[in-house]
Amino acid sequence: MKWIKTLVLSAFWLLVSLSAAALLSVAGAALYFSPGLPDVRQLQDFELHTPLRIFTRDGKLIGEYGEERRMAVSFDEIPEDFIQALLAAEDASYFDHRGVDPKGLARAALELAASGDIQSGGSTITMQVARNYLLTLDRTFTRKIREILLALQMEKILSKEEILELYVNKIFLGHRAYGIAAAAEVYYNKPLDELTLAQKAMIAGLPKAPSSFNPLANPERSLIRRNWILYRMRELGHIDQETYEEAVQEPTTARRYVAQVEVDADYVAEMARQYAIERFGEDAYTGGYRIHTTLDSDLQPFAQQALARGLIDYDTRHGWRGPEERDIPASLAEAQERTERRGLEEELDESPEIMETARQAAERSQTRVEGIDGDVSNWLRVLERTPGYGPLQPAIVVQSEDREMRVLTRDGELATLDWDGLSWAREYRSPRARGSEPSSAAAIATTGDLVRILKREDGSWRLSQRPGAEGSIVVMAPRTGAILALQGGFSFNASKFNRAVQAQRQSGSIFKPFVFLAALDTGLMTASTVVNDAPVVMHDGSSLWRPVNSSGDFLGPTRLRVALARSRNLVTIRVLQTLGLDNTIEYLEGFGFSPSRLPHGLSLALGSASLTPLEMTNAYAVLANGGFQVSPWFIERVTRGSDDQVISEARPAIACRDCREGQTEVEVDGKRYDVAPRVADPTAVYILRDMLRDVIESGTGRAALSLNRSDVVGKTGTTNDQRDGWFAGYNDELVTTVWVGKDDNESIAEYGGNAALPIWIDFMGNALEGRPEAMPEPPEQLVTARVDEQTGRRLSEGQSGGISEIFHPDHLPDMEPHRIEQEIEQRSGSQGTGSYEAIF
Repeated sequence: MKWIKTLVLSAFWLLVSLSAAALLSVAGAALYFSPGLPDVRQLQDFELHTPLRIFTRDGKLIGEYGEERRMAVSFDEIPEDFIQALLAAEDASYFDHRGVDPKGLARAALELAASGDIQSGGSTITMQVARNYLLTLDRTFTRKIREILLALQMEKILSKEEILELYVNKIFLGHRAYGIAAAAEVYYNKPLDELTLAQKAMIAGLPKAPSSFNPLANPERSLIRRNWILYRMRELGHIDQETYEEAVQEPTTARRYVAQVEVDADYVAEMARQYAIERFGEDAYTGGYRIHTTLDSDLQPFAQQALARGLIDYDTRHGWRGPEERDIPASLAEAQERTERRGLEEELDESPEIMETARQAAERSQTRVEGIDGDVSNWLRVLERTPGYGPLQPAIVVQSEDREMRVLTRDGELATLDWDGLSWAREYRSPRARGSEPSSAAAIATTGDLVRILKREDGSWRLSQRPGAEGSIVVMAPRTGAILALQGGFSFNASKFNRAVQAQRQSGSIFKPFVFLAALDTGLMTASTVVNDAPVVMHDGSSLWRPVNSSGDFLGPTRLRVALARSRNLVTIRVLQTLGLDNTIEYLEGFGFSPSRLPHGLSLALGSASLTPLEMTNAYAVLANGGFQVSPWFIERVTRGSDDQVISEARPAIACRDCREGQTEVEVDGKRYDVAPRVADPTAVYILRDMLRDVIESGTGRAALSLNRSDVVGKTGTTNDQRDGWFAGYNDELVTTVWVGKDDNESIAEYGGNAALPIWIDFMGNALEGRPEAMPEPPEQLVTARVDEQTGRRLSEGQSGGISEIFHPDHLPDMEPHRIEQEIEQRSGSQGTGSYEAIF
């Protein structure tokens, strides 16, 4: 049988050749990749540091980032059964291999060949540590080789216990929990050693897919994964049958436990986080930095609540858009029957016992609430994982009959909504159209529907929904430019987009005061200058532009004061024509407006420039502080370490009305600051402020009279098709701007005086309560004169009537010629000019 001997020898040498080729390949890969590998020894000195914390100016916490590094555990502190659960899930032969599991790699190679992509399988715990600490997370063949080589090195330098300790402190386990100790706190509010075996297995199942197997977001899938791990523990001999049976039947008990911040200011906290990352890089999360913002802990809640209330009120006026989710199964067992099986193939293929025990555990998770028939375990878990949006809380409809609705709240309580809290829910059809009043509660929502509810002042509940419009509010100290309060949207949970600093929207009529100030400051016009409020047609490129007033009418010759109070578009356009575009744009630069962002056309007069609410607030701060160019800022100081070592401290340029001309520095509270440059004449600014008061007294902002304060002034604004509603206003201490609109630029179908002004009034009413009125002293140069109400010209002492107006002494209007009444002229037989000079 010579041919058999030849075949055996050939096979032998082929095997030797393949083995040699494999060894040469490994050696070649090692030689090629080793020079570029990070130093594994750095893991021996790896330290877990303090997270980044953000505070208000008076030391109240508004944000914390990097909590994953806060709760480190040593190997000795890890319960033995937790280690067994983790190894059963991730790397059963961990204590036997030398960093690489050949069988696992072979399986991963087959997956690669079959799918053409690097799969997650095949990585030992040692390889995962190498990836998490020393490499990027990209799925490439090159990274896998580097991962293997590093794992082999790590096993030579570090003990198995040290490697496992690094692993359990680094892995991401969902809901911002990094490390097993943090996960125990987040999901169960317990230390590791107090968890049950089932709870440990639940956490051990998270590293593979923290979202898909999350006990809060996906309790049905997490139960299957948990019970598979328990099954593996039994098969590996870690637990006996009795322990296994008890653990797999345990109901899911995960809840989300998070440390509460002291002041709700997520948008500012995120701004501070981005600042920290830009300045300190990833070290920001671990270096123990503390950022102290300029935020006022009293004003911020007023701003957040005022915006939320205003947007809810707006939304209530425009109709009901239906439940957020329908037909939610009440029990966890029913929900599990409906759950998606994809991604659970490995667990379900192991044994049919896995699904059966998961179903039994789901049935044992039954929860009952007094007043509701049957198991509501799934409803409660859906409510647990559904975020709250501002003051709106999720609820699931239990019963809708006649004119009453009963709902299950997140707290596991049964609440009743009466018809007074339901009848507003007319069907939303468009921004300007609603359906008829609902006929019954069942026409609004039915059993199993997820809705939002809002607690009223008397403690009762009413139906609500996430508003269809968004908004922002910015509050600034006019003297310094410091941001005292900022809310960039209805709820940070609903949308991370910060409209206060990121949304560039047309500013509408709140831009007009700056055009009027340019006219006053240059002396080309005064508050009594008469400009014709009449139709105008202009060439705009290849088309004709026919601007109109929002009211659709024309007032004819109109004084500037009246035109600003009534927000007359055509008057503002003619003012800009008189000033000239180039001159006006150059002047506006002093208020923080970038010339490149301003349209070079007469539409600028009507606020066609797209600007952020923060930019508009800063510009109004210049008006409020008497004409000094301040800039917005919100980081007061950055400190580090337990001793709060100061890393940086802000020294903004500030307004100084009392400083002498040419003074460049001023001392405040023992610290020296640069004096902000003056960009507008104080007398012109004061006159404009007086004109803006007329907006409140008799113009589009009359609703603000409800504040009963004479020191507040401001301006409404509305853009084309009512896409944006604004109100910007101030006194000497606070500048506040409110914007309301939709992210998709759809019409809100309301004017700024209806949508934004009530929010401004709500905030300012609370912010200024108990504070004395804060108004600037009139400039020494200011003069008062009587003017003719029709012509705007000055009246002499001998001329009766007229109205009082204020002026810069160098910009007084011409005198009104002396005239006699037409009846006297006719009796005298004079056919002259009607002036005294023509008679005498």
